[in-house]
Amino acid sequence: MPPGADGAEPAGAAALVGRVAAPGDEVLLLPPGGRVAIGSSGLRPSGGAIVATKSGVVRRTRGGQLWIEGRQKRYIPAEGDCVVGVVVDRMSEHFTVDIAGPFKAVLPMLSFENATKRNRPAIYEGDAVFARVAQAHPDMDPVLTCVDGQGRASNYGHLKGGHTFECSCAWARALLEQPPPAVVAALGAEVPFEMAVGLNGRVWIDAPSAALAVRAAGALRAAEEELGPGGDAGAFVKRALAGGGAGG
Repeated sequence: MPPGADGAEPAGAAALVGRVAAPGDEVLLLPPGGRVAIGSSGLRPSGGAIVATKSGVVRRTRGGQLWIEGRQKRYIPAEGDCVVGVVVDRMSEHFTVDIAGPFKAVLPMLSFENATKRNRPAIYEGDAVFARVAQAHPDMDPVLTCVDGQGRASNYGHLKGGHTFECSCAWARALLEQPPPAVVAALGAEVPFEMAVGLNGRVWIDAPSAALAVRAAGALRAAEEELGPGGDAGAFVKRALAGGGAGG
């Protein structure tokens, strides 16, 4: 839910950060006025409260959204999530897409800007796509789309070339923060690159050459474990791009 226009934060919201929650726990009572900002991961409104839908630690983005940082190994789709998927099959009316969840996702052929029955996307098995989860249910295949609410691509679609790597869902969410981790700015200072980050723990990155894309991806992937707070992101990236390894 978007935050209220008054921007008021419910009493006790800040104290929730770092608290461990289990499925069904009431994380926060809804205030009588205004709204509470919650992310798509692990929280939902129920009656007069915000309730946890999975186990984990309560976190808050720099924008003020509350969410649950879980420890599950597999991504659980939620409506509205942006994901990086890999096409595993092309059917007559849809693509089957691996989004690292419990079920493969369905991406309709017509869920692309300007797509028609005669003008279908030139996407095939093994291709990567950046999409939005349009429908998600625990017992059904999630449905994806590559358009926004106005039917426009808005950066969704076929991810051509580049290199895709996997990371934790928590690190993917961190890469989407504003400002992002220091390693992102340090990488941009060394080489021009494009990046699409999926909340499903997949990141696509493209650079002027395939070798640079692979090394840039390696730097971002390694930074999750090897570059601690206050570390020298610039030196870390330089080592990675030079091919000497990120550590050291």
